[in-house]
Formats: sequence, structure tokens, C-alpha cells
Amino acid sequence: MSAEERADPTIDLSPTEYIADYLQRAFPTRQMETYTDDTGTARSRPMADEAGNPVYNPDAIAAREAMLEHICGLPPIKSALDALIEHFGTDHVAEVTGRSKRLVCTSEGRQKVETRSARSSQVEAAAFMTGTKRVLVFSDAGGTGRSYHASLDAKNQEQRVHFLLEPGWRADRAIQGLGRTHRTHQASTPLFRPVTTDCKGELRFTSTIARRLDSLGALTRGQRQTGGQNLFDPADNLESEYAKDALVTWFHLLDKGKLTSTTLDDFCARTGLELYDSDGCLKEELPPIQRWLNRLLALPIGLQNVIFDEFLSLVETRVAAAREAGTLDVGVETITADTATVVDDTLLRTDPLSGATSHLLTIEIARKKTPISLERILTTAQWAGDAAFVMNGRSGKVALQLHARPWMDEQGQPIPRLELQRPCRREYIGETDLLESAWDVIDRATFETKWAEEVAELAGQTEVETIRLATGLLLPIWSALPSDHLAVNRIVDGQGNSWLGRLVFDQHVVQLYTKLGIAKSEDLPVEAIAHSVLSGRSVDVVRPFEMTIRRSFVNGAQRIEIERAPAQQLAYLKALGCFTEIIAYRTRVFVPVGEASTILEKLLKVA
Repeated sequence: MSAEERADPTIDLSPTEYIADYLQRAFPTRQMETYTDDTGTARSRPMADEAGNPVYNPDAIAAREAMLEHICGLPPIKSALDALIEHFGTDHVAEVTGRSKRLVCTSEGRQKVETRSARSSQVEAAAFMTGTKRVLVFSDAGGTGRSYHASLDAKNQEQRVHFLLEPGWRADRAIQGLGRTHRTHQASTPLFRPVTTDCKGELRFTSTIARRLDSLGALTRGQRQTGGQNLFDPADNLESEYAKDALVTWFHLLDKGKLTSTTLDDFCARTGLELYDSDGCLKEELPPIQRWLNRLLALPIGLQNVIFDEFLSLVETRVAAAREAGTLDVGVETITADTATVVDDTLLRTDPLSGATSHLLTIEIARKKTPISLERILTTAQWAGDAAFVMNGRSGKVALQLHARPWMDEQGQPIPRLELQRPCRREYIGETDLLESAWDVIDRATFETKWAEEVAELAGQTEVETIRLATGLLLPIWSALPSDHLAVNRIVDGQGNSWLGRLVFDQHVVQLYTKLGIAKSEDLPVEAIAHSVLSGRSVDVVRPFEMTIRRSFVNGAQRIEIERAPAQQLAYLKALGCFTEIIAYRTRVFVPVGEASTILEKLLKVA
């Protein structure tokens, strides 16, 4: 730049020149001609004139020039770094990058080229840690060997809100960057916020990061949370087994014409994917999900978003079903609590060779409730646009009603859902179920009054919960632990104490004790046995006579059945409320599901 240009620069730091250069070189303008090869197959090739000079299509050249004219006429797109600095100002933003020069705007609105020395990053980082500058922007160059957490030794101990703006492709660098604001000896843990636009195609890139974070965590001693930090939900990984299964369903729904986003012919023409074999049937080996995701990026953004919404509905339906069934593999989940107290420690097994022990801990955890403030919930309602204020006619409690992403069944039919945001929790309900519930729409003034009352009532309250955790040497007793809940949990309290193991719910205790020979079923509480049977587990008892109580599937419905009941006890069982049916010439005894708890309690309390 000349001295005059440097004194009063006018520069647009945007990718326009790269896009224009790419179009100039890569836009197809060569005229093609059709010919027949030796086998009689029609093929195409670039056309040349009699002198061997290439022939160009004038319509293609005109289209390229029109596109270049349009792109160069668009307003420049600022980079995220420069946009943040311009918006907040250099007095409020600390930049820790590898740039030796940057373009900044003065208070008069004029541009100025600013030279940065090697110590600029150190000065900027110090300004953030002392609280002089409230915003910090750092890149890979500023994410090595530095700490930006709310250190107890720093003047600025406010909670960090870490926006992951450009995660890149390398999961190890993403973890390294996140670790800059989450370290030991800190006043508070940061909030991580991955940032994307409303273009669903960006999920292709965040999904890759989510998958690689999971893979990275799988290498760190099996603790997946160490790799992913629970930053992504299992539904965010678009290359998981749930996503792959959802994609197969999506292809079949597309083949049957059940999707509203696109048709089979239009989708294949736009993406170039071949879904049919030579016989006109859907291929057994359909395109993999990586190829499908890459081809979607070439579609118009509006069509991208609609297709992604349908696909994500299928993914979330599968993830929700796996989570409800307890088979969702999410690695190590951390249960945080203000206080955690071990109230009972039962020895399950002692290894005869090493002496290592397995325990069932009963831990009482307490958490302080942190309700959402009225200002925050009103801001959420304002940004949502389609929010509604509702109140439950029975309980008198209020909630903010939002539209959640619908699920989709195997027939391609959407299942509309609503989200009810309460002061301390979030609930989901189907739109059809809402009509049968006690939730009714109320005015804003009533909502504000009720919400403020609930927040004032909940603030400062402590929620106490008792959980059981199988810990210690678990591999020898793994088969005795419940197979329908495979998550590994870590319990951490405010004093730094932690316990690692698998959760054991009340309905699992009877089965666990009987399998390990710790106690017989008749020695266990009646409530525990009834709870175990109602949850679908078989229990063998000897009081008042030998029998097995289990769940059975009869005539398309779940029932509770008493097996091996003596024939002379049928009248007694029916007197308690049981009923009998003769199926395949065999009398079977069933307990009414609605009264199962009461009847089983009467039956099992008999000495």
C-alpha cells in the first residue's frame, strides 16, 4: 500500500475475490459434443473446431459473467473475528491470535491498519484476566499453553461463556481450545455454546466434530466424557448407529413417496445418487451416510433444511427410544450434587485372588434448585415467536409452551410435540395429549405473577434424592447387573468427592441380590419385590408357597402372572383379587395390573 492508501484505507476483508477467482477458473463454459465409441455407447467430449481450437458456449459464458456481476455486487461478508471487534470495539475485545496486522475502525468510522507485536497477545490475555476487557477471542494460535478460566488467582473470576464458533475438523484441537476455559482451581465452570446458523447443512461439520470427540473419548481410558465433555447430544452425531438406521428408514420412506420434502426422482436428479438396481428395486447397499450428507450440501438451503428436519426427526425418535429403554450408550455421565452422603455400603463380592471388592452404595445427594428467572423466560418467549403462556388447571403451576421438533414414525407420519418449560425442568408432551391435559392458555400478566411466585418459592430449596451405585470391581458381577441400563455414571459433590459405577434402580435390587446369593427373595422387603415385578422382572419366592411372579404377554397385552401356583391355592388367590384363564388346556393365574401392588403386598406378607 502507498502512503496515501495507508493513511485512508478502504478495504473489504471478505472471501469475494476467492469465490470470483474460483468461478472464473472452474465454471464450465466449454461446449460439449456427443459421439459414439467402438462399443456403440453414446459419450460426450469437449468440442473443438477444424483448427483444433476449443469451442465455448456463449450462453454458459453469459451465465458466468452474470453470476460474477451479481456476487461482486453483494455487500462484503466480514469474518467473524473482524465483525466481533468492529461490533464491540477494541477497548472491549481482547484478541489472542497469530495476526501481525489487523484492520480496525476508529471512533470516527475510518479504517486503520494496526501492527501487532509478539507481545500483543500476552497483553490482550492479561487484559481479559484482569477484567479490563470483557470479551476474549482466541484462535488455535492463542489456544496453546494459555489459560483463560475463572482462576481463583485472577481478578476476573466471572463465569466464562465459551462460544465454539469455528470448531474445525480436528477433535484434539477442539478439546484443547475448550480446555483453555475449563481448568482446575477455578471459581466456576464455564458454559460451552456451539454456534451454528439456521442453515442445517452446517450440522454436517458439527456432526463430524461430535463423532471425533466421541472417538477421542473412547481412547481416553474408556471415559467418553473426557473426550466430548458432554458438549454434544447423542442426536448431534449424524454418523452414529442411530443416524445410520434413520437414514435407511428415510430412503425407504422416499421410495414409498411418504416424505413431504422431496420426491425420489427430484432427489436423485439433484444429488446424482443411484438408489435403484438394474431390476428397478431399492438397492440393498444404499449410499453411506457420509456421501448422503455431502450431496445434501449442494442442495438449495431451503430444501436442505426441510430434508434435515425430517432426518433429524427420525434420529431423535431412535435416540429417545434408546434413552427410555436404558440402552443409550453415552459414555460416562456425571451427576453433580452440592452434597453427597453414603448412607449404606453393601458388600456384593470379594475376589478370591486379588481381594478386590464390589459394593452397592446407597448415596443421598442434595442439589439446590436454580429456577429460571422471569426476565430470562420472557426473553426466551420473545425469541421463540410461537410461544404460549399456559397454566395447569389442577396444580396451578405455569409453563412456557414451545413447539419442539416433531418425531417421525416408521410410516413417515410426523408426531407433533410441544415443550413445556417449567422453572426448574423441561417436559415434552404430544399435541394430541395436550388436548386431554389440564394445561390451558393464560394471559401474560397472570403468567408473570405465577412464575414469579414459583421462582420465589423454589429459590433456596434443596432437592434430595437417594440413588444406588454399583462400584468397585464390576467385571465379575457384570452379568448380574441390569442389562437394560448400561450407562456408567460418576457422582461428584461440591467437596470434590466422587464415585464411579453403574446405577442400580430399586426394581433391580431384588434380582441383583438373588443372583449374587446375598439374600433370598423372602428376606427382602415386600415393596422391593412388588416394584421389581411391576418393572418386568421375574422373582422366585417361597412364601406363602413356592411360585414365580413375572410379567407375561397374553393376547397382545402385558400381564402379571403367578406361575407354579398350587391348584389347591387357586381359590385363595382369587379371593385376594387374582383371576384365572384356561389357555392351551392349562389354568394360568394373573394379577390385575391396576391392583398389582396391593394384591402382591397382601400375598407376600403372609407368613
